[in-house]
Amino acid sequence: MMVTFAFAAIVLPDTVMVSACLVLTLAALIFVFWIEPDAGDSAPHRSQLDQLLERRDSIYDNLRDLKFENRAGKYAEQDYEQMRDALEQEAAQVLLEIENVTGNQAHLARRDPATATSRRP
Repeated sequence: MMVTFAFAAIVLPDTVMVSACLVLTLAALIFVFWIEPDAGDSAPHRSQLDQLLERRDSIYDNLRDLKFENRAGKYAEQDYEQMRDALEQEAAQVLLEIENVTGNQAHLARRDPATATSRRP
């Protein structure tokens, strides 16, 4: 009986250890493959319009800062004009992209007010 008891004492801890590992492995697999994340768990992706609006705001902030720094005498007039022109061109490009994304037709030619009034009955 001593031999059987000693054998049971040696096998029992191994069985418990293997069982614990199997339970943890099963729990991990269930968590990874069975539990579905909620839609709110993932960060929302910014749309192209959001990115363009943020870029537009950033350019406007840069223009405002450039104007302030020019008034403070930080830049020569020629440098200021070059940087301002570059920022204004970039702003115009971003505004055009915003119009394209939103489907705004503001960039199309508008009717001449004189011809619009002459067509009235």
